[in-house]
Amino acid sequence: MHGFETAAPADDSSNATGPWWKELNRYHWFVLVVAALGWLFDTMDQQLFNLARVPAMRELLAPAPGVSPAQADVDFYGGISTSIFLLGWATGGLGFGIMGDRIGRAKTMLLTILLYSLFTGLSALSWDPWSFAGFRFLTGLGVGGEFAVGVALVAEVMPVRARPFALGLLQALSAVGNISAAIISLVLVDLEERGAVGSAWRIMFVIGAVPALLAILIRRRLKEPEQWQAASDEQLKKQLGSYSELFANPRWRKNALVGLIMAASGVIGLWGIGFFSIDLNRSVFRKTFESELRKNGEAEKDRDYLRAIVSNPQGFKDAKSTPQPNQLLALVPGNKDAEAIFSALLNRSKANEDLSAAETIASISQSDEEKTRRLEYLSGSETVADASTLDDHANRIKARAKKLTYKLGLWAAITSIMLNIGAFFGIYAFTYVTHYTGRRPAFAVAFILALLSTVMVFGYLTEFSQIFWMIPIMGFCQLALFGGYAIYFPELFPTHLRSTGTSFCYNVGRFVAALGPLALGALSKYIFSGYSEPMRPAGVMMSSIFLLGLLVLPFAPETKGKPLPE
Repeated sequence: MHGFETAAPADDSSNATGPWWKELNRYHWFVLVVAALGWLFDTMDQQLFNLARVPAMRELLAPAPGVSPAQADVDFYGGISTSIFLLGWATGGLGFGIMGDRIGRAKTMLLTILLYSLFTGLSALSWDPWSFAGFRFLTGLGVGGEFAVGVALVAEVMPVRARPFALGLLQALSAVGNISAAIISLVLVDLEERGAVGSAWRIMFVIGAVPALLAILIRRRLKEPEQWQAASDEQLKKQLGSYSELFANPRWRKNALVGLIMAASGVIGLWGIGFFSIDLNRSVFRKTFESELRKNGEAEKDRDYLRAIVSNPQGFKDAKSTPQPNQLLALVPGNKDAEAIFSALLNRSKANEDLSAAETIASISQSDEEKTRRLEYLSGSETVADASTLDDHANRIKARAKKLTYKLGLWAAITSIMLNIGAFFGIYAFTYVTHYTGRRPAFAVAFILALLSTVMVFGYLTEFSQIFWMIPIMGFCQLALFGGYAIYFPELFPTHLRSTGTSFCYNVGRFVAALGPLALGALSKYIFSGYSEPMRPAGVMMSSIFLLGLLVLPFAPETKGKPLPE
């Protein structure tokens, strides 16, 4: 047995019986825990981004304080920021993949954790969509590097029989990081609703900087695997961590290209479609909640508020409470007239200009049709209200908006939790399925199920209750693939190229996958913009990407039961 401070080599015995974890000594467990925590915090950061993306875009794209940006712009720039994040992920993965082979797994893991923690925290300082995307690119550099060195480290330290189970557990625990992010979101959204914090999405990113503390544990105790040390000492004639050698050898080149296509299929499916189910649900449930409010007469009350402002401009100036324009509710879903009129009234009041209906509407209307519609909206019996009554209206609108924001954040977090509960079981299920069937059959089943479950969610999810079974099924099927990647990719490459090859598959796949969110946003904005929920048909169309992974499987080598290449 190796001491706690010693890097234990993999045990090549294939005759062991009993549960796989019985073969692990104290150091094996230490390595697994450290690698799992590194990846857990990594995925927590990813999910914080997914949960914060829409609130961040709505705030950063607002043409004026309290004025809502167009939903198509929120979707479009949300897709751009996700694509840029994935580009950073891919870039960091390639660079740190080489470093993992050249300077060691433990040292590289330390650097990646520090990097993604630092720039996650700095994301809270974003001032526009492009600064937000820039911070996410820099965060992605660290996020992308951590996975390859983590799985290479675990693969080289674990006994052979325990290796796929340990790697499957490592990947399955990533779902715990995602669920942790959802719980953080739940708490912060509640605090925001109570007025205890300002922008919940900014505080999410500040919390995302905490994993840097894990680096202290890594620096002090984690050692390089004996297998890597032997490679770095004995294979001096080989280029350690070299893409030129990776592609010079026909066997490693084929494995790298096959792994790349398999990874791109799953990553596009998850990051270009699956994680946007959170955004889809926000859109679906916002319409549901607003419809309930309209049935209760809230839209008519908001119109009365605007009529009262026009009737009593001085009372509006004397009022102590003022809502944000985007907090007003239109009579018709999707209509922005109430918001536009109130924004104009606010601006004209601050400039001491006339607040009459005709003057106000003339100042913002682009066409005669728009002007006529807005005049009709404000026409009718005059509503007389003093400053106190206007304050009551404003406080009603503000309280309603807070409650709506809270409910949307709550259901977004619940959606994330449900997806990742399914993910945990899907990833670990893949571990056992591949143990009995082999790598290729397990991947074939997972690609087909991922396709079907994604079409189901984007095509048919319309009710709250469906979150509790449709979303976990999709999470189970989509994330099962990532359990396979963690097991399979390290088995495709020799020790001196393991981190480089794994990183190439997983992260060059992300360069390709970066087109996924951009394509989803573009399809939503330009192709399916006439639909009430354009993300639905866009998501269904893009689900066909899972077929790409299925088509390349015949060229993938079967590695079940074989030792790691040397």
